[in-house]
Amino acid sequence: MNEDSLLPPDDALRLMLHNEVHARPPARIRLPAVIVNIAVLNDGISRADEHAHLRRLPGQHELAEDALRANFLRLRCGEFSMKWERHAEFTRYSVVQPLPANAEPSAQTLDALALRVPGDWLSRIPGRTFAAIKLVMLERPLTFAPSALAEAQAWFGAHAVVASMMGGHSLVVTDFCLRASGFEHIVVLAEPGTPETRAGRICQRLLELETYRLMALRGLPAAKALGSTMSEVEAALATITARLEQRGASEAELLDDLISTAARIEHATAEHQYRFGATQAYHAIVETRLGELHEGKVAGAQTLGEFMQRRLSPAIATVTATAQRLAGLSERISRASALLRTRVDIATEAQNQQLLAQLGDGQRTQLRMQATVEGLSLAAITYYVVSLLLYFFKALKAEGWLPFSPELAAGVAIPVVLLTVWQTTRRIHRKFFSH
Repeated sequence: MNEDSLLPPDDALRLMLHNEVHARPPARIRLPAVIVNIAVLNDGISRADEHAHLRRLPGQHELAEDALRANFLRLRCGEFSMKWERHAEFTRYSVVQPLPANAEPSAQTLDALALRVPGDWLSRIPGRTFAAIKLVMLERPLTFAPSALAEAQAWFGAHAVVASMMGGHSLVVTDFCLRASGFEHIVVLAEPGTPETRAGRICQRLLELETYRLMALRGLPAAKALGSTMSEVEAALATITARLEQRGASEAELLDDLISTAARIEHATAEHQYRFGATQAYHAIVETRLGELHEGKVAGAQTLGEFMQRRLSPAIATVTATAQRLAGLSERISRASALLRTRVDIATEAQNQQLLAQLGDGQRTQLRMQATVEGLSLAAITYYVVSLLLYFFKALKAEGWLPFSPELAAGVAIPVVLLTVWQTTRRIHRKFFSH
């Protein structure tokens, strides 16, 4: 930042976020032209791989790898231009070249159209193709749309087409058919004098519309494949819930079955959640691009929006319903887990009560045994004390100090000793339990 700036220091992301609006500007296309767009999935494909392939273009052998850092690059390669765009899941390559002046309006002309890129350059693009489009843009008066539609239809042969007027300044026609060459065909008739920037915006919107439509549909096969799995899980979950009502069902078996069912749903969620979320995001972009076309009807043909939405909406609805069904199953499993946890807690409490009752019985038995032992202890202590007194009395008798028999004295002392020992023991008990 300039030291003389009147502003505080820039945030680290300011420049990147500011330039995001200019990240992928539309090309300037001079009509008539043909645009070849190829979109490939770039999973496992690095920028270095794509950079090495771009360097094979004419005049690009010194292309620096840093030029690909911005995810967008436009190259001039002699008689054609190349636009490279890298997205999160796919990469697009767009070749723009003039349409030959002698090109006849027919499907065979587009199929056989010679491209200015090196012979095997397209086929060796790193990645897996999921969209390939040839778009022809011509200048034609559009004062009478049906006649313009008939001229454009010649490029598609006998195929039925859909067509829309775009903002009143151009006519777009396509049949959404994938040909043996691997390409779809789109024809645009624009008013004479159409600016090159407008032609570039028209081209960009149409190519993005078809690319994002196909990306949005990538969630459909996964949604269909999950149908049988979710039906099995729903049946298993219903069985587990019914078994929860049965008192004789084993909690351990129920827990094992519930864990197995939950694992299947969590695995499916982890595997497909991103795909379903991406489908919603791509579909939102498709709807935005359709709105940007400002379509008008052409007599005798469906508009692009009508055709696409009629066929795209059910697919998106299927994906949405599958995602919601998957989330619903996860919630139902959570509720079943809570019920099973409650049942286990209740069973545990019952077992604890039984254990406490058994402990109480044991303590009462122990107290009885202790009382018995204490009774025996009183007798034993009395016996030892009386024995000591007997020796004492004998000693007194031997000295002549005791006028009667020692045994008689010991016998008389027994009740006194027993009572004294009993009272002493009770006094000790009362003192102990008072604490």
